[in-house]
Amino acid sequence: MRIDLHCHSTASDGTDTPAELVRNAGAAGLDVVALTDHDTTRGYAEAVAALPPGLTLVTGAELSCRVDGISMHMLAYLFDPEEPALLAERELVRDDRVPRARGMVARLNELGVPVTWEQVARIAGEGSVGRPHVATALVELGVVPTVNDAFTGNWLADGGRAHVAKHETDPFEAIRLVKGAGGVTVFAHPSASKRGRTVPESVIAELAAAGLDGIEVDHMDHDTHTRARLRGLAAELGLLVTGSSDYHGSRKTCVLGEYTTDPEVYGEITRRATGAFPVPGTGGA
Repeated sequence: MRIDLHCHSTASDGTDTPAELVRNAGAAGLDVVALTDHDTTRGYAEAVAALPPGLTLVTGAELSCRVDGISMHMLAYLFDPEEPALLAERELVRDDRVPRARGMVARLNELGVPVTWEQVARIAGEGSVGRPHVATALVELGVVPTVNDAFTGNWLADGGRAHVAKHETDPFEAIRLVKGAGGVTVFAHPSASKRGRTVPESVIAELAAAGLDGIEVDHMDHDTHTRARLRGLAAELGLLVTGSSDYHGSRKTCVLGEYTTDPEVYGEITRRATGAFPVPGTGGA
């Protein structure tokens, strides 16, 4: 089985619609794909309706969190999307995205970059606006060559010249909320140092003690040494190890199935979840 548990659609900051995402996942030879848009579940219905035969959909979300001043992302799988407490927190985070993006546009203008809110809004479309949309605007203007090049101290990285903070959930609270909604939690790309400061291993140990289920080890932002270190940490803490592409369509260079999750780990995730179940594809339009 080929299992990719971290993908984005136009419901947040990917370039594939949810329907295109599942069709492309099937064409890429995946058996299981997770839709994990940022702080939203808006793409679920479209993805389910378009599921091709032989592909199973895992519903999820990537939650924006912050601990000790460090931004981090928490993957949440197979939770009840209508559970009130988690839904309210996701809406709080999502509603703060527009003023944050407008703030980044204003800071870029102060730095002499002629980006406009209308440009960023056009790029975001119906998705939850975020830094990748602002980064794409910088690429369009020729300020940086790629989206990844916008995530530096010069521009949009945490603490960067044009960075603006947004509401982010405490990760211990995120674990509690996801568990309360019947879901499973995995710390996304925990050592992606190119994105800014990373959470120390002592905090990961505290998160594990609080109920964190796993860490995403095999990821494009982790080199071979980092992956080996994280595997050792996961074994020490009793955490599941996942691998994922973090696919964003044409917005990033990663491809579907670039990194995958072991079927036994996937099976354990599904066994732990009580809020929702994987959806098998029977052939969508």
